[in-house]
Amino acid sequence: MTGTQASSLRLQEIEQGRILRVVIEHGKGNVLDRELVAELTEVLREVARRASLRALLIDHAGPHFSYGASVGEHAPGKVEGFLPEFHALARALVELPVCSLAAVRGMCLGGGWELAALADLVFAAPGASFGQPETKLGVFAPIGSALLPRLAGPRRAADWLLSGRTLSAEEARAAGLVTELAEDPSVAALSWARDHLLPKSASTLGIAVRAARRAWSTPFLAELAELEALYLGELMATRDAREGIAAFLEKRDPRWEDR
Repeated sequence: MTGTQASSLRLQEIEQGRILRVVIEHGKGNVLDRELVAELTEVLREVARRASLRALLIDHAGPHFSYGASVGEHAPGKVEGFLPEFHALARALVELPVCSLAAVRGMCLGGGWELAALADLVFAAPGASFGQPETKLGVFAPIGSALLPRLAGPRRAADWLLSGRTLSAEEARAAGLVTELAEDPSVAALSWARDHLLPKSASTLGIAVRAARRAWSTPFLAELAELEALYLGELMATRDAREGIAAFLEKRDPRWEDR
């Protein structure tokens, strides 16, 4: 196994380069800021060119997968640049002709949950927790809004997206959002890849991955573009969206005016 280090990512080639493990190492909570999003997007572009790759494992250092996307990057004047770049990362992952796996421990929230949920399979530790808390900040989750109804049904998704509540790993597993619970989800994900992907043709798997995603990927990407426009247009024109972001950054309770 060989490894390389980017500023926020550690890359490990496993099984003679047929599996690539990408470890997010971006400080406390692995917050998805513009720098990290750019690095992940570049890695996915490079991964797409690897003809012999069978699996990509998105893993993390530290106790938590990710606290979510950077709230500071959602402030007016910054979100107009950040959100399209984050959604470009989502598109790159959806269009990646390689099976993607995610290993989750600890908290997996907001944009972190969106990133993990976009993987083909999710392996989680029993103590992991998942949530889309965006409405608590006066905003909403575009990727989650387009993806979670397709993964778990519209009523379950409405519960999570509107309440912002946190799900346990067991609840996420029961809803079909987590493939397997394991004390060490990284080991479980690599074991699954070795058992089920390594014996197969990489070119066949690449086509099979595209086929397996086809039922939801095309409408998802179209809807994501519409939700991005809704976020940057209608939502960010509201007073309360700007107030929610400001209150979080100023570490105070928001003062909603319902407008």
